[in-house]
Amino acid sequence: MRPLAIRRREVRPLPPLAVLVRSMAFVDVKMRWKKDASFDAVPVLSQARDLRPLVSLAHLLSPLPTPVSAVSKLSRSLETPDRRVASFLRRFPAAFVESVGPEHNHPWFHLSGPAARLLREELEIFAARRADITSRLRRLLLMTPRRRLPLRVAQGMLWHLGLPEDYFRCRDYDIAQDGFRILTFGDSVSHEEEDDGRELVLIDNGEDQELPKSVLEMDAMRRFGSTEVVPIALFQSKGLRLKRKIEVWLEEFQMLPYVSPYEDFSHIDRSSNVSEKRVVGMLHELLSLFVTCSAERRRLLCLRQHLGLPQKFHRVFERHPHVFYLLLKEKTCFVVLKEAYMAEGDTAIEEHPMLEVRRKYVGLMEESREIIKCRRSGKPFQSKHEDHGQIEDSKEGTDSAAVLS
Repeated sequence: MRPLAIRRREVRPLPPLAVLVRSMAFVDVKMRWKKDASFDAVPVLSQARDLRPLVSLAHLLSPLPTPVSAVSKLSRSLETPDRRVASFLRRFPAAFVESVGPEHNHPWFHLSGPAARLLREELEIFAARRADITSRLRRLLLMTPRRRLPLRVAQGMLWHLGLPEDYFRCRDYDIAQDGFRILTFGDSVSHEEEDDGRELVLIDNGEDQELPKSVLEMDAMRRFGSTEVVPIALFQSKGLRLKRKIEVWLEEFQMLPYVSPYEDFSHIDRSSNVSEKRVVGMLHELLSLFVTCSAERRRLLCLRQHLGLPQKFHRVFERHPHVFYLLLKEKTCFVVLKEAYMAEGDTAIEEHPMLEVRRKYVGLMEESREIIKCRRSGKPFQSKHEDHGQIEDSKEGTDSAAVLS
């Protein structure tokens, strides 16, 4: 037998010390989702899925009565929970009034008095607070490294930022006076609703003015008088206990350097804890710009590449339950910024001008449920709106079975 040849193990250089330190500092944070009933009790959050299509239909049905056939094919774009737009409209009789059309007995819908007043109030608030509302869109563009967004992505953010849905399409708004312009690349680009190839950019490219301070930086200035240490406001979830190693990691995480969402982050190691704090701060700032400081988790995915977020950034919501709350509602997951609802006024987050109007729309939705309950039980319904009697009178002669379908 031949003796076995002994192969010497190849000597490999040791990895840099920084790599070892970084890997040892990582803590695998895995926490179970804990339900918090206080967020389910907030109407503007619990009714968020129906609120957006309701407001969109209110704009489409204004100002004249409209046949249901004109909006029946928009269920996919409106994302109505009901398969039929007519069924969705009939769920909210306090906002939409059904009548019989002049031909073929087709159903027509028009806005109720309270809903029409809310539309006017919404336009008045935008006219009065336009600079404040459009500045939130400007901040969103400043958070992107290229200072621009595809127009279709920016269009999807208008609802969350409180801008009119036809802000880019209606010439009366003149977006140039707010510092925006739309760039089109190529002569063959189609100007359809998909807006392929068009981008929303800043006229000044964000160079003429100083970069804004984030909410966390303003809060640090208010509390400590400087931004040397910028902690993230934490709000403990009820019934959620952290392991000791996670508590230590969280304390160290708060003392890490803070990178503003408006600053250059190309020098940061993507796998470091500093990068994770930057992602948390970015999502904190993004949600603070929205009307309800919340959004569907899937809608945030379209911003990942444009904001420089990691591929699996959604795990941040699970690793930081003291900052974000995941509201599970009707097979949909909403991300809620806890500071906006649990700080009790001790926060630098400013209330959005459109928030009160959204609350009033939710009030019409809740009133609609009471109307339907009273109709089914045969009890009279007393509305808090003065002209609701006129709404009920306009429904005489309407098939009750059709209304309740």
